[in-house]
Amino acid sequence: MTTSVEPTSESQAAPVETPRLSLDTTAARNLATTTKTPPQMQAITSRWLLKVLPWVQVSGGTFRVNRRLSHTVGNGRVEFFSTGPEIRVIPAELAELPALAGFDDPETLDALAAACVQRDFAPGEVVVRAGDPADRLVLIAHGKLSRRGAGAYDGETEFGVLADGDFFADDTLTDAEPGAYEHGLTALTSGTVLTLARADFDRIGENSPALRAHLAAADSHLPEQRNAQGESAIALAAGHVGEPSLPGTFVDYEVSPREYELSVAQTVLRVHSRVADLYNEPMSQVEEQLRLTVEALRERQEHELVNNREFGLLHNADPRQRLHTRSGPPTPDDLDELLATVWKEPSVLLAHPRAIAAFGRECNARGLYPAPTEISGHSVPSWRGVPLLPCDKIPVNAAGSSSILALRTGSERQGVVGLHRTGIPDEYQPSLSVRFMGISEQAIISYLVSAYYSVAVLVPDALGILEDVEIGH
Repeated sequence: MTTSVEPTSESQAAPVETPRLSLDTTAARNLATTTKTPPQMQAITSRWLLKVLPWVQVSGGTFRVNRRLSHTVGNGRVEFFSTGPEIRVIPAELAELPALAGFDDPETLDALAAACVQRDFAPGEVVVRAGDPADRLVLIAHGKLSRRGAGAYDGETEFGVLADGDFFADDTLTDAEPGAYEHGLTALTSGTVLTLARADFDRIGENSPALRAHLAAADSHLPEQRNAQGESAIALAAGHVGEPSLPGTFVDYEVSPREYELSVAQTVLRVHSRVADLYNEPMSQVEEQLRLTVEALRERQEHELVNNREFGLLHNADPRQRLHTRSGPPTPDDLDELLATVWKEPSVLLAHPRAIAAFGRECNARGLYPAPTEISGHSVPSWRGVPLLPCDKIPVNAAGSSSILALRTGSERQGVVGLHRTGIPDEYQPSLSVRFMGISEQAIISYLVSAYYSVAVLVPDALGILEDVEIGH
């Protein structure tokens, strides 16, 4: 039965309710089965790195990478500190120079650091001119410099880009006759370098018996014949006639090879028994809670494989395998240089989605349209036929720059491999276990969820990194 309300005035009339002719949908839902989805999670990504890595079973929890003995030392990067406009090299970081590798006399290192002279430069400025006397070491504190010299066809050729932490002409400090600079340095951006003169290095060495002894010992330990990778050459004979005496040789190994221990990501999943008992239809509450927890663990696993300081790819690439962009954004030329670092058989390129977009803009500007390739049934971007896969775990810093990784994967190709351990107790997925921990006095069911993993770079040229990639417009 409907009611009506008298208006308070002639200009205002209250709405008159009309009778409902059918059942209201709000009431009807009480008798209907609502169509619903499993719980969704925006943090789930494609996790391409976990998919493309070949996984090696690590039964003992530790993976040892045996390599040939290498005599290439001190090819790291130098770090600096600043006090206002003044920039100084950290004395201990000078041990990253090949000639000073392993040298730890603090007094001498302090003297060498104090002898470094700061020089600021502007874009286009020639910091070192090819052909000038090689009389000083150059440490790049900030900025980008192009290493240039005479090419084979009477023209100037670029031989790479040096940037923060790199050094140039370190052999001028120890060569008996340094001669002249074969290459010069031309600034691509503004920045700062520190220079250490050969005369100052010799003066400090005259007053430091420890430095003189270190340099003499370093020379005596280096073999006369080494290959391009710094390993002792294997003596061979080829193309001979008759019956000459064949050379004898042997292959030496590293005495203390690197070992990778499996890392772990863990959490305790808690579900109240009342929820598990009463709200388990049509979807299992425990299973859905567990599914989303496992997804989060796998996301963290990929993050660690990229960013962990002990074994993560970003922190374990050889300094000689690190490149810098020429102009900022990732150009086709930059990616060609990156692929050349893993030229033996590149498997995949990994980049932040915004870095892939920046590369696409550079290709568009040049009228290039790289053909996609197929991997695991998906059509993905590629460059030179190598898949270019998104990985949002590669960080983007506050300045809007990121990195692009190039990998050669697989044990048989001496590449990058993932490490895990299958067959563990209560295994839920490969190398991931879910263990029932019991029910507390508050009736809360607990499960320990654990994932074991690591990643190993079998030889240095299996991983290359293009750094300081600008991703902004």
